Amino acid sequence: MKRLEMRTAKMIGNTVPGMKAATGALLLTACLALPGCISLAAKPPEQLIRLTSEETAPAGAQVSSQLADAIVVADPEADRSLDVLRVPVKVDASGLSYLKDAVWTEKPTRQMRTLLAETLRARTGKLVVEGIGYEVSGKTLIGGRLLDMGYDAPTRSVVVRFDAIRTERGGPITTRRFEARVADVKPEASKVGPALNQAANDVARQVADWVKAQ
Repeated sequence: MKRLEMRTAKMIGNTVPGMKAATGALLLTACLALPGCISLAAKPPEQLIRLTSEETAPAGAQVSSQLADAIVVADPEADRSLDVLRVPVKVDASGLSYLKDAVWTEKPTRQMRTLLAETLRARTGKLVVEGIGYEVSGKTLIGGRLLDMGYDAPTRSVVVRFDAIRTERGGPITTRRFEARVADVKPEASKVGPALNQAANDVARQVADWVKAQ
């Protein structure tokens, strides 16, 4: 009897490490199946920021026109500080940081293009198309460079600054700088986001009126 007990104890002792590994794997699988047990993803930002047009073409509106008469809106250019998904903060004349807990849903250059196009549709009533592939086909090309779209810490304001370039097919090229500011904004994602949308819409309206007046 004692020999049998000793043999059984020896067999159990030899299999304990494997049993521990199997048990650990089962526990890990069970844990992963439970919501909130473990997270392998980064903490999501508190504020996702996107630009929405304050002026849109009415539902059901239809524009019949030739592509040769269209207004084409291209992606603005921008330096690397703006060509990211984070919101830049100007600390001083040469210092730059990024706003905590705030992330663009899409790069601001692409969002500005979409905002400009929608505002142009609403204000001009003309055919407006976006993106590459139409530059040589449309009548009027609107491009340019996005110089600022972020928070200015010294003045506690949001700034959007855009150098627009208008090119007429077979005609002149004209440029103009547009700017909008929203003052007295707290350096918080929940405050900066709406202010950026307000300033960007202001610039888009200025550009649309400039194009319409030509």
